[in-house]
Amino acid sequence: MIIRENYLNKVVEAKDTEFIKVITGVRRSGKSTLLLMFKDYLLNNGIKKENIIHINFESANYDEIKNYKDLYNFIKEKIRNEKIYLLLDEIQNVESWEKAINSFKVDFDIDIYITGSNAYLLSSELSTFLSGRYIEIKMYPLSFKEFLKFNNYDEKDIETKFNEYLKYGGLPAITQIKDKSELVLSYLNDIYNTIVKKDIIDKNNIKDVALLENIIKFLTNNIGSPISSTKISAYLNSNKITKSNHQTIDNYLNMLEKSFIMYKAERTDIKSKEILKTLGKYYICDTGIRNIISGFRNIDEGHILENIVYIELIRRGYKVNIGKSNEYEVDFVAENPNVIKYYQVTKTLVDTNVLTREVRSLESINDNYEKIILTMDKTINNDINGIKIINIIDWLLKNED
Repeated sequence: MIIRENYLNKVVEAKDTEFIKVITGVRRSGKSTLLLMFKDYLLNNGIKKENIIHINFESANYDEIKNYKDLYNFIKEKIRNEKIYLLLDEIQNVESWEKAINSFKVDFDIDIYITGSNAYLLSSELSTFLSGRYIEIKMYPLSFKEFLKFNNYDEKDIETKFNEYLKYGGLPAITQIKDKSELVLSYLNDIYNTIVKKDIIDKNNIKDVALLENIIKFLTNNIGSPISSTKISAYLNSNKITKSNHQTIDNYLNMLEKSFIMYKAERTDIKSKEILKTLGKYYICDTGIRNIISGFRNIDEGHILENIVYIELIRRGYKVNIGKSNEYEVDFVAENPNVIKYYQVTKTLVDTNVLTREVRSLESINDNYEKIILTMDKTINNDINGIKIINIIDWLLKNED
C-alpha cells in the first residue's frame, strides 16, 4: 500500500480535533485506502486495536445496518470507556446516517472520520445536524507525480509516461493493470457505469437515462469549451438526439457535479471580480474516464491538457475560475487565501499567432499578480514581458510553481 502523504497528512493534522472529518471524492479515487492508511497510522502510534471501529458499508458484513438507529446501536455495543476512533467508509449507504453521527458526538468520547462518493454528504441535511462541526478533505485521482510513484517510474522518457497518464488517467487501481489494456478498459467502463448508476440515477431516481448519458457525452466531447444548459439543449434538439429543456439539463448538470465526475469552472470578470452567469466550462475528474466515454481516438489534446491543469490546481487547493479581461479570455484564475495566479494552457507556442494570443490575454490584466503560460514545448526563453513560460510536465512534477 503506497502512502499518499499529502492526504494522510491532512487527516493526521485534523486528528483529535472536535471536527468530524469528511473525506469526499469520486469513486475509486482512494478514499477507502486512505482510511486504511490512517488506521495503520493510529495503530503505529499507540492506539489500541479495540479503540478503532472501522466499517466499510460496501461490505456485505454490514448489510444489517440499514438506518441511523441500526448504526447507533451497532456502534454503542462496541464502545468502551476510552476514546474511540470511528472510521466509516461510504456512509451514504445508511439512511439518515447524520443523525447517528450527531448522537455519537453528544454521547461519547469519539473522533469520527467518514467517506462518501457524492456531495450529498454535504447537503442541507448534514449542514443542519453538523453545521460548523466538520472538515471536508477532498480527494482526487492520482496527480502525475503520484502516478510516477505508484508505477515506480523514473523520469526517463517522461513524455511517453505522460501520454500514458493522459490516456488511462489516475485512478490508483489502474497502476496494477496498466500493461493489460483490455482490463484497463473494462475497469474504467465499470467505474463509469457505477458512478452513473449509484451516484446519479439511483440517488436521484432519474427516469430519462438516455438524456443523462447524452449530456455526459456532450460535456466530455466539449471539455474546456464554454457551455450552458441552453447550448446543450439546442444541440440535442437540433440533432434529434433527445428532447430536452434547459431546466432539466441544469438539474442533471448539478447531479453530475455532486457525483464528483464533473467540475464546473465559473466565468469571472477579472476587474470587477463578479461571477458571470453564462458560459462556464466543465472539466472531468479523470482523463481515463473521459476517454472511455468519448473514445480514445477522439482526443483534443489541447483541451485534455487544460483538464489536467484544472484538476491539478484544485488538487493544490486553489479556487479556480475562468477569467474575462476586457474582450479577452484567461483560461484560469487560481486563488487561495494568499495569492492569485493567472494561467494560459496551450499545447505549443510554435505558431506565432498562438503565442501572440496567449500573451495578449495575460497582458490585458492590469495587476501585478503572477502570469503563467503552460505548454508542452521545451522552452528556452521562459519569460516574455514578465510572463512565465513553463513546460506542463515540469510544472506538474513540482509541488508548486
